[in-house]
Amino acid sequence: MIYREKMICSILLLFKLTSCVSGVSVVDVTQSSYQAGENHDVTLEWTFQTRTDGSIKSIFIFCQMYTGVRSFILFSLYKGVETLAAQDKRFAGRVKFDKDALREGHLRLKMSRLRTDDSGHYRCDVFTGEGGGSMTCHLNVTAERDRRKPETPNTTSGGRGPSQTGSPSQPESPGWIVLYCGLGLGTLLGVCWGFYHLYRKQRFTLFL
Repeated sequence: MIYREKMICSILLLFKLTSCVSGVSVVDVTQSSYQAGENHDVTLEWTFQTRTDGSIKSIFIFCQMYTGVRSFILFSLYKGVETLAAQDKRFAGRVKFDKDALREGHLRLKMSRLRTDDSGHYRCDVFTGEGGGSMTCHLNVTAERDRRKPETPNTTSGGRGPSQTGSPSQPESPGWIVLYCGLGLGTLLGVCWGFYHLYRKQRFTLFL
C-alpha cells in the first residue's frame, strides 16, 4: 500500500511539474459517451500528440474512474511500462491497452466483463515529454435484467400453426391437392354405386 501511494504521488507530481514547464499538448477523446451491457466489453479511446520516433518510453499516462462518491485508478503508464501496482483491485485483470496504437498517439483501453458499478466518468492525463493534457469521457453500463430478451416462438401449440423457427406454415403443394380430390371423388362414386345396386335389388324383389 505504501509503494502504491508513493507511485501515485510521483506520477501526479510529474504531471504538475511537466505541465508547468513544457506547456500543454492536445489530448482528446474519440467519444464523449459510451453505452455497454453488463458482462460485455468496451474500448475507451483517447488521442494525443506524440513524437515521430514511435517510442513510448517518454509517455506517461494516469487514468482514473470517478463516481459520485470517490475515484479509482484505472490505468497508469510510467516510462512506457504499465504500473499494475497502482491499479485499483476492482480493475485487476480487466483492463488491457494497445501498445502499437499508443506509438501512434491512440490510447485504447479495453475493459472486459463490465459491471454496473463501472458506470461513471473516466479521465486520462497524458504527458509525452513535450507537454501534458487530460480529457474525460462517460461510460454507462446497463444491467443484464434491463436488456430486452428476444422473443421465442411458441413450440407447444398443436395443429398446423407456425413452425418452431417462427415462420408461417407453407401452403399445400398441388400434388397433395390432387390426391385429396381423387380420394374424395372415389369415395363419392363408391357410395353412389352402392345405392344403385341396393335400388336394383329392391326393384327385383318387388317384381317377384
